[in-house]
Amino acid sequence: MNILNKSISKAKDRPVKVLQFGEGNFLRGFVDYMIDVANEKEVFDGSVVVVKPIAFGNLDMFHEQECQYTLSLRGKEDGQTKVESRIVTCISDAVDAINEFEKYESFAKCDTLRFIVSNTTEAGIVYDETDDFNALPPKTYPGKLTKFMFDRFTYFNGDESKGLIIIPCELIENNGPELKKCVLQFAKLWNLSDEFVAWIENACIFCSTLVDRIVTGYPREEAETMCNEFGYKDNLICTGELFALWVIESDKDISKELPLDKAGLPVIFTNNQKPYRERKVRILNGAHTSFVLASFLAGNDFVKESMEDDTVRKFMMSTVFDEIIPTLSLPKAECEEFANAVIERFENPFIKHALLSISLNSVSKWKSRCMPSLKGYVEKFNTLPKHLCFSLAALMSFYTGSEMKDNALIGHRGEEEYTILDDAFALEFFAANSGKSSKEYANAYLSNEKFFGQDLTKIEGLVDAVASYVEDIRTNGMRKAMENL
Repeated sequence: MNILNKSISKAKDRPVKVLQFGEGNFLRGFVDYMIDVANEKEVFDGSVVVVKPIAFGNLDMFHEQECQYTLSLRGKEDGQTKVESRIVTCISDAVDAINEFEKYESFAKCDTLRFIVSNTTEAGIVYDETDDFNALPPKTYPGKLTKFMFDRFTYFNGDESKGLIIIPCELIENNGPELKKCVLQFAKLWNLSDEFVAWIENACIFCSTLVDRIVTGYPREEAETMCNEFGYKDNLICTGELFALWVIESDKDISKELPLDKAGLPVIFTNNQKPYRERKVRILNGAHTSFVLASFLAGNDFVKESMEDDTVRKFMMSTVFDEIIPTLSLPKAECEEFANAVIERFENPFIKHALLSISLNSVSKWKSRCMPSLKGYVEKFNTLPKHLCFSLAALMSFYTGSEMKDNALIGHRGEEEYTILDDAFALEFFAANSGKSSKEYANAYLSNEKFFGQDLTKIEGLVDAVASYVEDIRTNGMRKAMENL
C-alpha cells in the first residue's frame, strides 16, 4: 500500500498566504481544514506553511507524506451518525524553526504571505524578559513572532502593504491583544525602532478568536482499518467532531481577505466576540460543569452514557434551556440552536469523554461557567434556579472526603474510590469541611470568597436550598435526589 503524498492527493500549487506556528492536531483539524475547503470552493487561493516552533519532536512524517493527510470528522448531525473524510492538501511545506532557522526566516521575505496563525498552548503567549533577539530563533512564541515581523519590516523597507494579519487560536481570553502586548514589550526590550512599532500598529492586525471543535487526533486503534478503506497508508490521519465554530474579532474587517464564511464554513467575523464567548462558556462548558459530577455519582462514567441516562439528560436539558439560556444576551433562537448542537456533540459515539477527566478543577470551573448564570437568573426572575443550585450540591457531594493521597482528595462512590484533583487550598477546605452537617457545610463553602470572589450566602435562600439538596443526596443517594428534583 502506497503512502499518501501529492501524487495521490492531486494537490495544486498555491501561493503561500499562511504561516502556521504549530503542527498539532487541533490546527490541522480546524484551521487547515477550513482553508482547504475554502480553496476547494474557490473563495481562497493559498497554501499554508507549518512551523514547528519547539525543539521537541520532528517533521519526518510531514515530509514523507509531502504534508498531505486525511481528516475524518465524525459525530451526530440532525439525529444521524455521520462521517466525513477528506484529504487536506493546503499545507505546502513544514519547517523546523530551530533546526532549519534560515529556511524558516526566509518566509519573512515571502511577498504573498498575509496571515499568521498559531496554537502554541495557553502558556505560549507569554512575555519573558530573558528572551534574546539574537537567538536563532528566540525561545518564546511572541519573541519568535516579533523577530520574524521585524525581519519582514526590514526586508520590505516598512511597506505597510506587507503587514500581517495575526490570528492566534490559543485558548485564552483576548488572545489577540495579549499577543500584541507581548510583541510590543519585546520591541521595547530589544530597542527595535519606533518605525517598526508604528508598522506594527498601522500595518498589522491582531485578531482575537473563539475556537470550538474537539479534535481527537490520530485514531491509533482504528488507523489500520481506516487506511484499508482509504486505499493508502497515512501516518498523519486526524479525527475530530463534525461541529465547529470560529469567531474572529478584529477592529478592521478581514472577511474579504479570508472569506471562509463564503465557503459555507462556520466562521463569524465580528468586532465583538463577547456574546459568542459567553454563549459557549455558559452553555457548552456550563452544561458540562453542572451535570458531570452529579452524573458520576449517579453511576455513569462517560458523557455519552450520561446522555443515555434519562434522569441525567432531563437534568441537563432543564439546566440549559430553562436556567442558562434565559440569562444570555444573544437571541433565544440562536442560543437554542447552539444548545441543540451541543447536545448532539455530547451524544457523539466516536468520542469517549470520561466524566472524571472533566471533573478536574471543578471549583474554579463552576465559578466561571455556572455562577454568572445563577446570578443572572436571580437578578432577572428574583428566584433561585433550582438545577444550578443542585449542581452546587452535587459538586459539594463529589468533593466529599477526608483522606489525602498523592496531592488528591479521595472520594467514594459506593465501595469505589475516586481521586479529586484541584488546587491544594480547595482540597484542604473540603477535607476539613465536607464532614460537617449539610447546613454548616453549605454555609462554609458558599461564604468562601476565595472560591467565588464574593460571599454567595448573601443571595437570599441559597444556603438553605443548597443544604437541602446536599442532605437529600446524603440521605437518598444522587440518583434519587435527581429524580426528586
